[in-house]
Amino acid sequence: MSLRSEPSPKRVRPFLAGRPVADTATPLLVWEIPYYPAYYLPLADLKAELVPTGAPETHHLLGTGTRYDVLLDGVRSPGAALRWTAVPDHVRLEWAAMDEWLEEDEPVYVHPRDPYKRVDVLASSKHVRIELDGTVLAESRSPRILFETSLPPRYYLPFADVRLELLTPSATHTSCPYKGTADYWTVTVDGIEHRDIVWGYRTPLPESQKVAGLLCFYNEKVDIVIDGVRQDRPQTPFS
Repeated sequence: MSLRSEPSPKRVRPFLAGRPVADTATPLLVWEIPYYPAYYLPLADLKAELVPTGAPETHHLLGTGTRYDVLLDGVRSPGAALRWTAVPDHVRLEWAAMDEWLEEDEPVYVHPRDPYKRVDVLASSKHVRIELDGTVLAESRSPRILFETSLPPRYYLPFADVRLELLTPSATHTSCPYKGTADYWTVTVDGIEHRDIVWGYRTPLPESQKVAGLLCFYNEKVDIVIDGVRQDRPQTPFS
């Protein structure tokens, strides 16, 4: 397997303590894992000092790596940078170690947007029924279907079409660079809790505004019947 990488045309700026750690118009997208890319930034565009932290690291595609603390105007972010021999003259900054990331002049969350991933949200009149262990959890004839590259269609349903008495709000929250921050609910059926199998976006990002205020169930963890046809549970990283 070879390392997949390509240049990105976006201006990228990570920030630490309100100051840009780097400002580049020539970032590199590198797929360290298959699901999404990471930004590798040219060393020449770095505005912070890199201080080596210790023993080298190894990666089957990236070679040998050196980890660094990031030092900027007296602020130190421990272990926040990594350089690999396979990507010379570039550095990867740990996403969560930065306070903010901008693509052009807009914030981006969790990881860079994959240029080969698309999200479409379409209104539908399909009859969608959600079941779990023989119990109907939701039923709707006005779903919004979210189509996201490499994932199964997700059926977002109005609150009024969901049996809310079976749902309990969870403390879990996740973020997505395409949709925003999701809230989760646990479903209880016959005294058994099924944790975090329902989610929704109260204030989604602009490209996913059509799912605002709707609820979605993991296809991988419930039974979905579409227009009377029971769907197979898909196998995904969320199974």
